Amino acid sequence: MSRTIQCSKLEKQAEGMDFSPYPGDLGQRIFENISKEAWLMWMNHQTMLINEKQLSMIDPEARTYLAGEMEKFLFGGDLDKIEGYVPE
Repeated sequence: MSRTIQCSKLEKQAEGMDFSPYPGDLGQRIFENISKEAWLMWMNHQTMLINEKQLSMIDPEARTYLAGEMEKFLFGGDLDKIEGYVPE
């Protein structure tokens, strides 16, 4: 049975995730407040960031950068712009 949460990102009731997608306190906050739909939106945005900025996931600075962008994307903040990307 799926659980329903009030999604902070989408500002509506939506299906919650089945498990915490990220470790630690931030992961618990995401689990409690972010829907599957919003998490999928982040995964797509993250992929664009990795590709456009040519990030290496073995680089600790790149992982720290993405964690910061993830928190801003999901909970509000000034996001880094992706060069040449125009939303539909």
